Amino acid sequence: MTSLDTFLLKGPPGGDLTGGLEQLRYTVLTDGIPSNGDGMSDLRIYIWLILLNAPPLPTNTYLDLVRQGASPAYTKIRNDTFRTLATDPLFRRRVTENSLTRVLNAVAWKLHDANEARVNGWMSPPTLPVPKSTDGIPDHMFPSPGSNAAKYRRGSVTGTGTEGSDAGDASSQIGYVQGMNVLAAPFLYAARSEAEAFAAFDRFITQEVPGYVRGSMDGVHKGLALVDKILAIVDPKLSAYLSSKGMKAEIYAFASVLTMCVCTPPLPEVLQIWDFLLAYGPHLNLLCIVAQLVLIRDQILGSPSPNQILRSFPPLQAAKIKAIAISFVRKIPEDLYEQIVVHAK
Repeated sequence: MTSLDTFLLKGPPGGDLTGGLEQLRYTVLTDGIPSNGDGMSDLRIYIWLILLNAPPLPTNTYLDLVRQGASPAYTKIRNDTFRTLATDPLFRRRVTENSLTRVLNAVAWKLHDANEARVNGWMSPPTLPVPKSTDGIPDHMFPSPGSNAAKYRRGSVTGTGTEGSDAGDASSQIGYVQGMNVLAAPFLYAARSEAEAFAAFDRFITQEVPGYVRGSMDGVHKGLALVDKILAIVDPKLSAYLSSKGMKAEIYAFASVLTMCVCTPPLPEVLQIWDFLLAYGPHLNLLCIVAQLVLIRDQILGSPSPNQILRSFPPLQAAKIKAIAISFVRKIPEDLYEQIVVHAK
């Protein structure tokens, strides 16, 4: 039995939730989550649910949403589901299009009902980054999901999200947008049931990256601008070369930002990247994208047309990417790091 098995079975030693959560994050970082060659793991979805602080969800809650039938976003969902990781045999073998459609449609209904309630005054506008039940400040320079200790400083990923937003403004509402199908894919691949995938995915988009799924997708655009800034700090030569070729992140990194690198195979490596992101914060995806550039910097600098190279990133190497991303953290000024932490809120 691994330490992760013991943690899931018995909980943190002495009932110390804060210390136990930090130890869980560190174990995920250093030892990883045990999985087979296809990235399948009996533990992963439960560890993800803990890291997301997703409360238990009665299966009937999910089934009630499914029974509501087609949501207002159903047509858009069906236009996206058939092409979700369409060339990935591992995903296609495990996750059916119908399963993906049901989860996305259920989430769309939940978001639609919440927006309707706000518009009609049935409930006050929510504060999406709800305080988490387990809080603590990690010793690491990179922060972790669930930390409320400081809203806008290194060590916190919550911040403020949509407080004061106009509930009637479609651009500020969280709802189904293109790309959510790809963000849902890892949850369905890792989960042992649709209800588990729904609980984790719903928590992820409403608490961790609401800025990515608002109508304006403002979090994605902020993330792209930050990729340019991060690269300029950690590798000025590579940044200057790409700029001289007119290669801004909005040209080559849109999909990687929007999907948290799910768009780049292989899927087992994606899951390892996500273990890291869910443990220490989805905002670190921006550093992981820059790390991918640094891994192929010589190839980029040696090419007169780097756009040809960056049309598709090379296969993910999770261990190298995480190590390089972590090395970047101390190089980034405090004020810029604060922007990175809250950009998806």
